[in-house]
Amino acid sequence: MKISIIGLGWIGKPLAGALKSQGHQVIGSTTSREKMQELANEGLETRLFQLYPEPQGSGYEDLFTADILYINIPPGRRKHPDAFHPQQIASIIKLIKEGSVRKVIYVSATSVYPNQNQTAREDDPLDGGITENPALFEAEQLLWTNSGCPLTVIRFGGLLGDNRIPGKYFSGKENVPGHPPVNYIYRDDAIRAIQWVMEKELWNETFNLVAPEHPKKKDVYEANAKLLGFSPPSSYESPEVTSWKEICVDKFLATGFKFHYPDPISFPYGE
Repeated sequence: MKISIIGLGWIGKPLAGALKSQGHQVIGSTTSREKMQELANEGLETRLFQLYPEPQGSGYEDLFTADILYINIPPGRRKHPDAFHPQQIASIIKLIKEGSVRKVIYVSATSVYPNQNQTAREDDPLDGGITENPALFEAEQLLWTNSGCPLTVIRFGGLLGDNRIPGKYFSGKENVPGHPPVNYIYRDDAIRAIQWVMEKELWNETFNLVAPEHPKKKDVYEANAKLLGFSPPSSYESPEVTSWKEICVDKFLATGFKFHYPDPISFPYGE
Protein backbone atom coordinates (compact mmCIF):
# COMPACT_ATOMS: atom_id res chain seq x y z
CA MET A 1 0.00 0.00 0.00
CA LYS A 2 0.90 3.63 -0.23
CA ILE A 3 0.75 5.07 3.28
CA SER A 4 1.09 8.77 4.10
CA ILE A 5 2.18 9.86 7.57
CA ILE A 6 1.39 13.43 8.56
CA GLY A 7 3.86 14.04 11.34
CA LEU A 8 7.18 12.15 11.19
CA GLY A 9 7.77 12.69 14.89
CA TRP A 10 8.42 10.48 17.90
CA ILE A 11 5.87 7.90 16.73
CA GLY A 12 5.57 8.75 13.03
CA LYS A 13 9.23 8.29 12.14
CA PRO A 14 9.70 4.77 13.58
CA LEU A 15 6.25 3.86 12.24
CA ALA A 16 7.44 4.85 8.77
CA GLY A 17 10.47 2.62 9.14
CA ALA A 18 8.36 -0.31 10.32
CA LEU A 19 5.93 0.07 7.43
CA LYS A 20 8.73 0.36 4.88
CA SER A 21 10.25 -2.86 6.22
CA GLN A 22 6.92 -4.56 5.44
CA GLY A 23 7.17 -3.45 1.82
CA HIS A 24 4.76 -0.51 1.89
CA GLN A 25 5.44 2.71 0.01
CA VAL A 26 5.67 5.41 2.70
CA ILE A 27 5.70 9.17 2.37
CA GLY A 28 5.64 11.54 5.31
CA SER A 29 5.59 15.17 6.33
CA THR A 30 7.63 17.48 8.49
CA THR A 31 7.31 21.17 9.31
CA SER A 32 10.95 22.22 8.84
CA ARG A 33 13.34 22.11 5.90
CA GLU A 34 16.19 21.08 8.21
CA LYS A 35 14.29 18.04 9.45
CA MET A 36 13.22 17.29 5.88
CA GLN A 37 16.86 16.93 4.86
CA GLU A 38 17.66 14.78 7.89
CA LEU A 39 14.78 12.44 7.08
CA ALA A 40 15.80 12.27 3.43
CA ASN A 41 19.30 11.27 4.52
CA GLU A 42 17.68 8.42 6.45
CA GLY A 43 15.87 7.22 3.34
CA LEU A 44 12.41 8.62 4.10
CA GLU A 45 10.46 10.34 1.35
CA THR A 46 9.26 13.57 2.90
CA ARG A 47 7.25 16.66 2.06
CA LEU A 48 7.25 20.05 3.79
CA PHE A 49 3.76 20.50 5.23
CA GLN A 50 2.65 23.15 7.70
CA LEU A 51 -0.81 24.08 8.97
CA TYR A 52 -1.27 27.66 10.20
CA PRO A 53 -4.11 26.46 10.13
CA GLU A 54 -4.20 26.78 6.30
CA PRO A 55 -1.75 24.47 4.52
CA GLN A 56 1.68 25.69 3.48
CA GLY A 57 4.76 23.92 2.19
CA SER A 58 5.85 22.27 -1.01
CA GLY A 59 4.65 19.13 -2.74
CA TYR A 60 2.36 18.24 0.14
CA GLU A 61 -0.44 17.33 -2.27
CA ASP A 62 1.43 14.02 -2.74
CA LEU A 63 0.49 13.11 0.83
CA PHE A 64 -3.17 12.95 -0.15
CA THR A 65 -2.87 10.28 -2.87
CA ALA A 66 -2.66 7.37 -0.46
CA ASP A 67 -4.38 4.13 0.46
CA ILE A 68 -4.07 5.13 4.13
CA LEU A 69 -3.53 8.59 5.57
CA TYR A 70 -2.19 8.56 9.14
CA ILE A 71 -2.63 11.88 10.97
CA ASN A 72 -0.61 12.56 14.11
CA ILE A 73 -0.10 16.24 14.80
CA PRO A 74 -0.10 17.81 18.28
CA PRO A 75 -3.00 20.19 18.93
CA GLY A 76 -0.63 22.84 20.34
CA ARG A 77 -2.96 23.95 23.12
CA ARG A 78 -0.21 25.84 24.93
CA LYS A 79 0.33 28.19 21.99
CA HIS A 80 -3.10 28.24 20.34
CA PRO A 81 -6.76 28.40 21.36
CA ASP A 82 -8.76 25.18 21.29
CA ALA A 83 -10.31 26.18 17.96
CA PHE A 84 -6.93 26.09 16.19
CA HIS A 85 -6.47 22.32 15.90
CA PRO A 86 -9.98 21.70 14.52
CA GLN A 87 -9.20 24.37 11.92
CA GLN A 88 -6.07 22.42 10.99
CA ILE A 89 -8.14 19.27 10.63
CA ALA A 90 -10.66 21.14 8.48
CA SER A 91 -7.77 22.03 6.15
CA ILE A 92 -6.73 18.38 6.01
CA ILE A 93 -10.29 17.28 5.25
CA LYS A 94 -10.36 19.67 2.29
CA LEU A 95 -7.12 18.13 0.99
CA ILE A 96 -8.50 14.61 1.52
CA LYS A 97 -11.49 15.47 -0.63
CA GLU A 98 -9.31 17.00 -3.32
CA GLY A 99 -7.03 13.97 -3.36
CA SER A 100 -7.52 10.21 -3.49
CA VAL A 101 -7.18 9.09 0.12
CA ARG A 102 -9.01 5.81 0.71
CA LYS A 103 -8.81 5.42 4.52
CA VAL A 104 -7.78 7.56 7.49
CA ILE A 105 -6.28 6.94 10.92
CA TYR A 106 -6.44 9.90 13.29
CA VAL A 107 -4.40 9.96 16.50
CA SER A 108 -6.32 11.49 19.38
CA ALA A 109 -5.69 11.00 23.10
CA THR A 110 -7.34 9.65 26.21
CA SER A 111 -7.34 13.23 27.50
CA VAL A 112 -10.72 13.60 25.76
CA TYR A 113 -12.27 11.73 28.72
CA PRO A 114 -13.14 13.68 31.86
CA ASN A 115 -11.37 12.93 35.14
CA GLN A 116 -14.29 11.59 37.13
CA ASN A 117 -12.70 8.86 39.29
CA GLN A 118 -13.99 6.15 36.98
CA THR A 119 -13.11 3.74 34.18
CA ALA A 120 -13.37 5.34 30.73
CA ARG A 121 -14.53 3.38 27.68
CA GLU A 122 -14.92 4.24 24.01
CA ASP A 123 -18.71 4.19 24.16
CA ASP A 124 -18.92 6.61 27.09
CA PRO A 125 -21.09 9.61 26.18
CA LEU A 126 -18.86 12.59 25.37
CA ASP A 127 -19.62 16.11 24.25
CA GLY A 128 -17.90 19.45 24.12
CA GLY A 129 -19.16 20.35 27.56
CA ILE A 130 -17.52 17.51 29.48
CA THR A 131 -14.43 16.58 27.47
CA GLU A 132 -11.07 17.44 29.02
CA ASN A 133 -9.60 18.15 25.57
CA PRO A 134 -12.06 20.05 23.36
CA ALA A 135 -9.47 20.58 20.61
CA LEU A 136 -9.04 16.84 20.02
CA PHE A 137 -12.69 15.98 20.60
CA GLU A 138 -13.89 18.52 18.04
CA ALA A 139 -11.24 17.34 15.57
CA GLU A 140 -12.53 13.78 15.95
CA GLN A 141 -16.09 14.93 15.27
CA LEU A 142 -15.06 16.88 12.18
CA LEU A 143 -13.40 13.82 10.71
CA TRP A 144 -16.32 11.52 11.49
CA THR A 145 -18.74 13.94 9.87
CA ASN A 146 -16.75 15.19 6.90
CA SER A 147 -13.82 12.95 5.90
CA GLY A 148 -15.93 10.95 3.46
CA CYS A 149 -13.90 7.74 3.82
CA PRO A 150 -13.41 4.94 6.37
CA LEU A 151 -11.91 6.36 9.55
CA THR A 152 -10.43 4.93 12.73
CA VAL A 153 -9.64 7.11 15.75
CA ILE A 154 -6.90 5.97 18.10
CA ARG A 155 -6.90 7.50 21.58
CA PHE A 156 -3.42 6.99 22.99
CA GLY A 157 -2.57 7.31 26.65
CA GLY A 158 0.82 8.58 27.77
CA LEU A 159 3.44 7.53 25.21
CA LEU A 160 6.64 6.36 26.88
CA GLY A 161 10.00 4.81 26.04
CA ASP A 162 13.63 5.79 25.43
CA ASN A 163 14.10 9.06 27.34
CA ARG A 164 10.40 9.58 28.06
CA ILE A 165 10.47 8.36 31.66
CA PRO A 166 7.50 9.37 33.84
CA GLY A 167 9.35 9.16 37.15
CA LYS A 168 12.09 11.48 35.92
CA TYR A 169 9.59 14.30 35.35
CA PHE A 170 8.66 14.20 39.05
CA SER A 171 12.06 13.46 40.55
CA GLY A 172 12.50 15.47 43.78
CA LYS A 173 9.15 17.24 43.45
CA GLU A 174 6.77 17.69 46.36
CA ASN A 175 3.08 16.93 46.78
CA VAL A 176 2.98 14.71 43.69
CA PRO A 177 -0.30 12.84 43.09
CA GLY A 178 0.70 9.22 43.55
CA HIS A 179 -2.65 7.47 43.90
CA PRO A 180 -4.15 7.76 40.35
CA PRO A 181 -3.82 4.73 38.09
CA VAL A 182 -1.51 5.23 35.11
CA ASN A 183 -2.66 5.08 31.50
CA TYR A 184 0.62 4.59 29.67
CA ILE A 185 1.68 2.78 26.51
CA TYR A 186 5.18 1.85 25.41
CA ARG A 187 6.22 3.23 22.03
CA ASP A 188 6.93 -0.16 20.44
CA ASP A 189 3.43 -1.34 21.34
CA ALA A 190 1.92 1.88 20.00
CA ILE A 191 3.62 1.35 16.64
CA ARG A 192 2.59 -2.31 16.53
CA ALA A 193 -1.00 -1.34 17.35
CA ILE A 194 -1.16 1.10 14.43
CA GLN A 195 0.14 -1.59 12.10
CA TRP A 196 -2.42 -4.00 13.56
CA VAL A 197 -5.28 -1.62 12.69
CA MET A 198 -4.03 -1.46 9.11
CA GLU A 199 -3.41 -5.20 8.73
CA LYS A 200 -6.69 -6.31 10.31
CA GLU A 201 -8.76 -3.65 8.48
CA LEU A 202 -10.19 -2.28 11.73
CA TRP A 203 -12.04 0.65 10.19
CA ASN A 204 -14.83 2.91 11.40
CA GLU A 205 -13.88 2.35 15.02
CA THR A 206 -12.59 4.30 17.99
CA PHE A 207 -9.98 2.51 20.10
CA ASN A 208 -8.37 3.36 23.41
CA LEU A 209 -4.71 2.36 23.35
CA VAL A 210 -2.96 2.02 26.70
CA ALA A 211 -1.17 -0.85 28.40
CA PRO A 212 -3.75 -3.14 30.01
CA GLU A 213 -2.26 -2.89 33.51
CA HIS A 214 -2.77 0.26 35.58
CA PRO A 215 -0.46 0.46 38.60
CA LYS A 216 -0.55 3.59 40.73
CA LYS A 217 1.61 6.51 39.62
CA LYS A 218 3.59 6.29 42.86
CA ASP A 219 4.57 2.69 42.13
CA VAL A 220 5.73 3.58 38.61
CA TYR A 221 7.73 6.62 39.77
CA GLU A 222 9.43 4.64 42.54
CA ALA A 223 10.27 1.79 40.15
CA ASN A 224 11.74 4.23 37.60
CA ALA A 225 13.88 5.90 40.26
CA LYS A 226 15.21 2.58 41.57
CA LEU A 227 15.96 1.24 38.09
CA LEU A 228 17.63 4.35 36.70
CA GLY A 229 19.25 5.82 39.79
CA PHE A 230 17.51 9.16 40.24
CA SER A 231 15.55 10.49 43.20
CA PRO A 232 11.84 9.69 43.51
CA PRO A 233 9.37 12.46 44.38
CA SER A 234 10.11 14.09 47.72
CA SER A 235 6.50 13.75 48.87
CA TYR A 236 3.11 12.63 47.65
CA GLU A 237 -0.25 14.33 47.79
CA SER A 238 -2.00 13.87 51.14
CA PRO A 239 -4.92 13.81 51.41
CA GLU A 240 -5.45 12.25 47.98
CA VAL A 241 -7.67 14.79 46.24
CA THR A 242 -6.59 14.72 42.58
CA SER A 243 -9.30 13.23 40.37
CA TRP A 244 -8.42 10.44 37.94
CA LYS A 245 -9.59 8.05 35.26
CA GLU A 246 -8.60 4.53 34.29
CA ILE A 247 -8.70 3.88 30.55
CA CYS A 248 -10.23 0.58 29.51
CA VAL A 249 -8.49 -1.16 26.59
CA ASP A 250 -10.76 -4.23 26.45
CA LYS A 251 -12.14 -3.28 23.04
CA PHE A 252 -8.72 -3.36 21.40
CA LEU A 253 -7.68 -6.53 23.23
CA ALA A 254 -10.81 -8.18 21.81
CA THR A 255 -9.33 -7.80 18.31
CA GLY A 256 -6.60 -10.28 19.28
CA PHE A 257 -3.76 -7.79 19.81
CA LYS A 258 -1.10 -8.82 22.35
CA PHE A 259 0.93 -6.18 24.18
CA HIS A 260 4.65 -6.83 24.48
CA TYR A 261 4.76 -4.43 27.44
CA PRO A 262 1.50 -4.80 29.39
CA ASP A 263 2.82 -3.47 32.72
CA PRO A 264 4.11 0.15 32.87
CA ILE A 265 6.25 -0.69 35.91
CA SER A 266 8.35 -2.92 33.63
CA PHE A 267 8.78 -0.57 30.65
CA PRO A 268 12.45 -0.58 29.54
CA TYR A 269 14.16 2.76 29.02
CA GLY A 270 17.36 3.99 27.43
CA GLU A 271 18.63 7.54 27.86
